[in-house]
Amino acid sequence: MKKVWELLKKHHIRTVIVITIVVNVLIVILSAMPGYAGTLPVWVQGLPLLNAVLNSFTFMFLLCALLAILKRKITLHQRFIYAAFSTTAVFLISYVIFHFMAESTPYGGDGLLAGIYYFILITHIILAAVIVPLALMSFFTGIKDMRAVHRKWVRWTMPLWLYVSFTGVVVYVMISPYYSF
Repeated sequence: MKKVWELLKKHHIRTVIVITIVVNVLIVILSAMPGYAGTLPVWVQGLPLLNAVLNSFTFMFLLCALLAILKRKITLHQRFIYAAFSTTAVFLISYVIFHFMAESTPYGGDGLLAGIYYFILITHIILAAVIVPLALMSFFTGIKDMRAVHRKWVRWTMPLWLYVSFTGVVVYVMISPYYSF
């Protein structure tokens, strides 16, 4: 396992490209598939709330990581980044399961709220796809102690990842009244 990790680190650009393609293609495929026929199991019905909680934790971990690095506490910063990646990974698994099982829920509001919802949703979706390679490049340049390159990546990654994790919660809060399960 250690050899695989060292190989992934050594060829981090290829690793980032492959993971980005796999994750984003999987999400697109799942978006086009029909949902589960019948009543969703209770545990699947709870996944959107779990996703919002995981996004909340990711947001908090990222903020703590930012504060830690501003105070030059590198080890603490790394631990919060590992935590953010962990909650994001669990989120991704939960998200994929939910969207494999459930059909998309249309937003039921109208007027200004609908405009706000769709603006947040569209920017969230686009930036969620963009954040995958940015977060991975930031991670690998950090773990390889490529500080100058790492700083360049995180100038974009941190604010965008904070936005994506925060708006994930906002989208859940706005759409949850319209779930039909």
